[in-house]
Amino acid sequence: MNCGRNTSRNASISDSLYGLGFIGALVFYIQYATSFLTALIGIGKSLLWPAFLIYDLLVFLSK
Repeated sequence: MNCGRNTSRNASISDSLYGLGFIGALVFYIQYATSFLTALIGIGKSLLWPAFLIYDLLVFLSK
């Protein structure tokens, strides 16, 4: 039951934020790539940037 909430708008905002974060992370990691292998690793890291962000945030908060 939707209860009158516009969940499609919230999903599009979070998808847009993730997309911008992906592009930013991709540019950051590719910029420092020195070989094809490090570029591929950078692409993988840019897909998983939210996991890195939350992990580092939790480590910071636990200190």
